[in-house]
Amino acid sequence: MSQDIRIKKGLDIKLKGAAEKVTEKANSSSVYTLKPEDFHSIIPKLSKKVGEKVKAGEAVFYNKANEEMKFPSPVSGELVDIIRGEKRKILAVKIQADNEQQFVDFGVKDPKGMQADEIKNHLLASGCWSFIKQRPYDVVANPANTPKAIFVSAYASAPLAADYDYVLAGKEKELQAAVTALSKLTSGSVHVSVGKSSNSPLSGLNNITLHKVSGPHPSGNVGTQIAKIDPVNKGETVWTVTPQDLVIIGELFLTGKFNAERIIALAGSRVEAPKYYKTKIGASIASIVDGKLKGDNNRIISGDVLTGTTKKIKENLGYYNNILTVIPEGDDYEFFGWTMPVFNKLSISRAITFSWLFPNKKYDLNTNTNGEHRAFVVTGNYEKVFPLDIYPMHILKACMYQDLDEMEALGMYEVAPEDFALTEFVCVSKQPHQEIIRKGLDLMLKEIG
Repeated sequence: MSQDIRIKKGLDIKLKGAAEKVTEKANSSSVYTLKPEDFHSIIPKLSKKVGEKVKAGEAVFYNKANEEMKFPSPVSGELVDIIRGEKRKILAVKIQADNEQQFVDFGVKDPKGMQADEIKNHLLASGCWSFIKQRPYDVVANPANTPKAIFVSAYASAPLAADYDYVLAGKEKELQAAVTALSKLTSGSVHVSVGKSSNSPLSGLNNITLHKVSGPHPSGNVGTQIAKIDPVNKGETVWTVTPQDLVIIGELFLTGKFNAERIIALAGSRVEAPKYYKTKIGASIASIVDGKLKGDNNRIISGDVLTGTTKKIKENLGYYNNILTVIPEGDDYEFFGWTMPVFNKLSISRAITFSWLFPNKKYDLNTNTNGEHRAFVVTGNYEKVFPLDIYPMHILKACMYQDLDEMEALGMYEVAPEDFALTEFVCVSKQPHQEIIRKGLDLMLKEIG
């Protein structure tokens, strides 16, 4: 029996360019890239040197603070380059793929007959542990902890997000194997959230507590669901896993292989024919978008438009991302644009922007912020789109002046940067909310965690 979650506060951003439910195989990428910055708070130590061969699933680097936490190559091939920054910090590791792929054999396992420690060691050895993240701090989970619950959000409410019901179709066996394994790692439940009217492959799984979610974005954010189901208090830990990562974990148990395959949505108004593509983690963006974009003045985003990262065409797909969004670059300037009534932009204000008259209209928005950075202005807009039982402006300011006691009291343990993506979108002061929260979490992790 499912438990319904209805979200009232939020904002659906309807954009042109949703991916058609057709899947094609992306062009093969000759070089795959892993970036340690995708694994926040990890200090990487290399397991391989330039020129060495690796198999798919073999560790390329590990966490200096915990050598058991390994990060594997998505393909077999040769490690061809290590990009370093200041103080020889590792920025990227590049692997040139073989024509014939070879996999490390981790052995077929039945999670039903395994103990928690065996499952944990198996996930760590294979590199699949990197898919498990934790609250507080929104970092790769500490394997020494036992979470009070594990959360999986299979309802994507972000703009142009990949449809989980579509990309997970036919993956019930893998999903069940992963959920069975994860259920042994928590003292509580594995909470799975799906859309209220969806036909999700996760709905019929065993060893889960099912929740049906409805309402505007950010109803699909796992942080919103955690707050409604089992909030994180001081001293508590919960883990989160995305549905597509569950498939990789499930395949590990069923086949003994680390299969880094992903089905990603190529979406956005600047894509000629938005659709889904089968590729692998760390693939070059060029292998997915070449010949498929309109014009040249575009912004390529690995992730959705609210939380994704700006990428160049020669860069790579983010480790956790299952969508590439391409929208117009907002480098034009509208002379006296603020004096005229606006019908082609989205806003929660009814003063000049008339988007509220067309609730189902889809917009072709660019990256222009339509304003400049300034001091916080109290408008009440944050509270309209922020469904958590937290004062958003207060917690943002506490992060800015680094008051740990106040951050803790205001609910910092249960938030992640993505929870503030909408408040950043509606912010008339153009403050970087997600960056502020990320710095606040880093400070707490350093001083408290």
